[in-house]
Amino acid sequence: MKLYFAIIIVALNSALGFGQVADFSIDKSLHKFPETVEGKLLEHDYIITNDGDIPLIISDYKVDCPCTKVELPIKPILPGGSYSMKLTFDTKGKYYFQSRIVYLKANTSKGTHKLRFKVNVIPHNE
Repeated sequence: MKLYFAIIIVALNSALGFGQVADFSIDKSLHKFPETVEGKLLEHDYIITNDGDIPLIISDYKVDCPCTKVELPIKPILPGGSYSMKLTFDTKGKYYFQSRIVYLKANTSKGTHKLRFKVNVIPHNE
C-alpha cells in the first residue's frame, strides 16, 4: 500500500512539472433536502468528476458539526473518472433551518472546495 502512494506522489510531482493539474467538478454543490422530522438520518450522493490531467486525491474534509459525515474515495479518481461521494446528516437534536458547509481538501491548485446542504428540521414533538 505504501508503494502505491509513493508511485502516486511521484506521478503527481512529475505531472506538476509539465503543467498538469488536478481539477474536479461537482454535479450540484448545493443540495436541498425536503422538510424532515427531527431524528432521521439524511443521505445524499454528490457526483465528483475529475476534469484534470492527473489523478485527483481528496484527502480530507472538515465540517462544523460531527452530525455530518462524508465517505471520501479510497483510491485516486483518474482523469475523466467520477466518484459518488455519500454525505450523511444526523438530524437528531437539530431543529428548524439547518445550513451546512463541507470543506474538501484536494490536490488541486485551489486546495479546498466546498459543498453545501440545507434542510428544515421539524422538532419531533410538533
